[in-house]
Amino acid sequence: MSFLEIKAATKSFGAVNVLSNINLTIERGEFVVFVGPSGCGKSTLLRMITGLEDITSGTISIDGQVVNDVDPARRGTAMVFQSYALYPHMTVAENMSFALRMAGTPKSEITRKVMNAASILRLEQLLDRRPAQLSGGQKQRVAIGRAIVREPRVFLFDEPLSNLDAELRVQMRTELVDLHDRLGTTMIYVTHDQVEALTLADKMVVMNGGIVQQVGPPLTLYDDPDNMFVAGFVGSPKMNLIPARVASARQGRLVLSGIGGEGGLDLPFVATAEVTDEVSVGLRPEDMQIVETAATGGLCLTGRVVLVEDLGAERFVHLEIADGTRIIIRASRAVSLGSGTLRISGDPDRIALFAKNGARIRSTTATRQLAQDVIQ
Repeated sequence: MSFLEIKAATKSFGAVNVLSNINLTIERGEFVVFVGPSGCGKSTLLRMITGLEDITSGTISIDGQVVNDVDPARRGTAMVFQSYALYPHMTVAENMSFALRMAGTPKSEITRKVMNAASILRLEQLLDRRPAQLSGGQKQRVAIGRAIVREPRVFLFDEPLSNLDAELRVQMRTELVDLHDRLGTTMIYVTHDQVEALTLADKMVVMNGGIVQQVGPPLTLYDDPDNMFVAGFVGSPKMNLIPARVASARQGRLVLSGIGGEGGLDLPFVATAEVTDEVSVGLRPEDMQIVETAATGGLCLTGRVVLVEDLGAERFVHLEIADGTRIIIRASRAVSLGSGTLRISGDPDRIALFAKNGARIRSTTATRQLAQDVIQ
């Protein structure tokens, strides 16, 4: 049995259904990140786990115990919110120990737990300060320390870095990974920032519209998305999605028109499901390159440069191809852009195909290739 299990969970506010049939397992000690756009239900799911929101139907279990009707204070969870929510008139030590003092914990035990948390978070020199005397990062560490002293079974983070500037967010991400390594406690983290999700997670849970779209290790979701939403959401820049039509599909080959060179795009592809006429071809920016000529039957596109983002060691080239679709190419600074029109080639082994409804069209050939890539 998994440490935390969510089975067929739903949440409705009156006639509005915000979470639908959530099924999820989280192992002890995992760092799991719920990620998705604003309004997708990720924070609501987090609040259901800790008991701040009632579950409409289904069950939530922690360490084998169904906690649907268990008081939040008795679930063994601790929440860190986007707002630091520190008491301005209390010192750092008093803020961190507040819940313990309210629970009647002996003073010696409070001191031990506060000093241990302060050591983990490098707050020893700040224990006598008040929140007004702290930076944003220090306030967030105090909020995390307030959770640590409770010694929970599960840490829950609801977009805790959103109020910090970009440099401090990077620093705090590193500190959170270090904290997880030190404590080894199960952590569930909510964010709309997929870069945070990719860098923090052992397991990513991508959500949209109250539905779990895909669950897995970050790089698996990046390399092998189940649908167009995951393909477009995970990764910065996102995966390029280019419309095409199926010209023929037989004898282990798939030919697409409107995207390849002369004769179309010819792929070794044995579909595991019916291939419809209209599809989308997905390729990551790093799997496309600027070329002088392209081989017949390969992926060949011509695009007009509309924007170049120079980022130092590399650049992102934004192109508009014939049908008005915008794509992005990751290119080296050494690559000459020449005139405003470029020829683009793509790696056919890295192509992902999607049906008109957004679902992934998988191939037994592509599956074998992916397995070989992982082994290598």
